[in-house]
Amino acid sequence: MREPSREEMLAALEKRQGAAAVRKLQAATVAVCGLGGLGSNIAISLARAGVGKLILVDFDCVDVTNLHRQQYKASQVGLPKPEALLANLKEIAPYTEYETHFEKVTAESVSRQVAKAQIVCEAFDNAEAKAMLVNAVLETMPEKYLVAASGMAGYDGGNSITTRKITKHFYLCGDGKSDVNDGIGLVAPRVMLCAAHQALTAIRLILGLE
Repeated sequence: MREPSREEMLAALEKRQGAAAVRKLQAATVAVCGLGGLGSNIAISLARAGVGKLILVDFDCVDVTNLHRQQYKASQVGLPKPEALLANLKEIAPYTEYETHFEKVTAESVSRQVAKAQIVCEAFDNAEAKAMLVNAVLETMPEKYLVAASGMAGYDGGNSITTRKITKHFYLCGDGKSDVNDGIGLVAPRVMLCAAHQALTAIRLILGLE
């Protein structure tokens, strides 16, 4: 079987999404911080939509407990998440530009890691890490858009997952209340719904629809 050329894939995207939209998406760079249930799904949605460059940041490796909701394969258990996700993304969107960082996001490192991005997607599990990234982007990189998540655990209905505009450059997706730390589990469809909200918000921002 022959892999489609870059021109063929762009033509297919333009047919479905419109040439003007694809041009804007191709010119955009989005950073995804955290490549778990949220981040791996966000990255795949953005790559499929034709975002020109993705920056992928995570310090973790694929674990068997990730496989029920994250976009990895059983054969990738033990691999660094940026490496494994990059391999999967290249099968989906081979002509997208990717930049990977196999390291932790800290208050000191984040400005370097997301420097080239216009939009930063927060996709952490840890509340302290979420707060650190939100504060770092909003306070030290006010020109960037931040799309964060809060609340996607449990088995509640999907309609409770929403997107809220908090400030001009800050959007928050989720139900705002469910927390895995309260003993509530994570199920793939609900996590993916929240990730889809984040990816769609990023796309809408790129297209000037927000």
